[in-house]
Amino acid sequence: MIFGTVSSMRTSDRPAVPRTPVPLDEIDHILLDELSRDGRMTNNALAAAAGIAPSTCLGRVRALVERGVIRGFHADIDPVAVGRSLQAMIAVRVQPNARPHLAEFGEQLSALNEVLNVYFIAGADDYLVHVATADSEGLRLFVLEHLSAHPAVERTETILIFEHVRPRLWPQR
Repeated sequence: MIFGTVSSMRTSDRPAVPRTPVPLDEIDHILLDELSRDGRMTNNALAAAAGIAPSTCLGRVRALVERGVIRGFHADIDPVAVGRSLQAMIAVRVQPNARPHLAEFGEQLSALNEVLNVYFIAGADDYLVHVATADSEGLRLFVLEHLSAHPAVERTETILIFEHVRPRLWPQR
């Protein structure tokens, strides 16, 4: 078996959310715009920004969550503030014989403490992995222990991130 132990939460265990565009009206766009700027905005403030009643606002936000438009609410934690000042994007290509198990490999990557995001991509590589470590030694060990030593990995390319300029989280209509 090329993957060894698989993380406890497999892709097949997650509820399927339709990956098709969802019809949204002007109010939905206002709610999404406001929440993308401040996910902790109170329901009353959100309702006022959208020009609707608070009860209507609550119902609409719940519907956006149920329809899979809003995938969740989370804290955006600064890696530097928690001792992980070095960030990198690592392009990973897996071995041809591992291609049937790409989803498992992605799940394994996402379970690692250093990993912030995992992107399954098109092109020469299979994954782009966003990691944060304390220093260059931590990054080196991550690549050696979790990627280079993994039997499914054919090659990696590490790109250091000097600065992350945050765009607007939800594009203007």
